[in-house]
Amino acid sequence: MIVGNNVTIKNGCMLWEGVTIEDGVFIGPGVIFTNDKHPMSPRLEEAKERYTSKENWLIRTLVRKGASIGAGSIIIAGNSIGEFSLVGAGSVVTGLVPDKTVVCGNPARIMK
Repeated sequence: MIVGNNVTIKNGCMLWEGVTIEDGVFIGPGVIFTNDKHPMSPRLEEAKERYTSKENWLIRTLVRKGASIGAGSIIIAGNSIGEFSLVGAGSVVTGLVPDKTVVCGNPARIMK
């Protein structure tokens, strides 16, 4: 996890390895980031090999400068949230969010 300068991260957030937060981002309470699109228990014999290297499972996510993510949102691994964009509270981001847009819902869709 990489966090830039002047970032606000409210309580109860889950940020994991592979997530990059650029400068000036706001992350509301209870936001969850994921970093594996097909998680399995590495203790399961059939999954052990998958977890021997991070290249096999770790998927990176980028939150660009000045973006805001509303409370309780979930950001699925592998997506990018554009500069100065806004993710509405409770949204599930399953795709790329362009710069300076507002997205809401499940799945998150461009509102304006």
